Amino acid sequence: MALLTVRAAAQRLGVGYSTLKQWIYSGTVRTTTTAGGHHRIADAEIERLIARGNPSSPAAKRKAGSTGLIVALSGRNRLRGFVEEVRVDGLLAQVRLRIGDQILTAVITGDAVQELKLRRGDEALAIIKSTEVMIAREAPMTGQPRANAHRRAAVAPKRR
Repeated sequence: MALLTVRAAAQRLGVGYSTLKQWIYSGTVRTTTTAGGHHRIADAEIERLIARGNPSSPAAKRKAGSTGLIVALSGRNRLRGFVEEVRVDGLLAQVRLRIGDQILTAVITGDAVQELKLRRGDEALAIIKSTEVMIAREAPMTGQPRANAHRRAAVAPKRR
């Protein structure tokens, strides 16, 4: 019988760490306590919670047509942010995700937006899977000092 940490169990259930801790404190979730006082949750308890379909769990809110809860994904480039804008036009939708002070724009199907129930302000995850990545540098504006001009001035010999 494998025992999971609260953080690992919360991730597997698709709920937040603090939510799972509240469920533990209220007695909704059965745990084992380590000698150091930390909670551990058995695989069987996780399966019981998933099967029970806890109403506040995202796994329970899925449509009946869903095939299952994704517990792992091979994509490594994951960016967490907040939905800033969702525009649906016919079959396609444009989703703008704010990640820090940057904006990521994705074009996905309108059906995907409905299935994910994406709304402005929702937290979302962008998973990037690509065979090509481009990197660019901006050219300095005319009349503006170059970013590295101080380096060249320090190295260039002085003329007399």
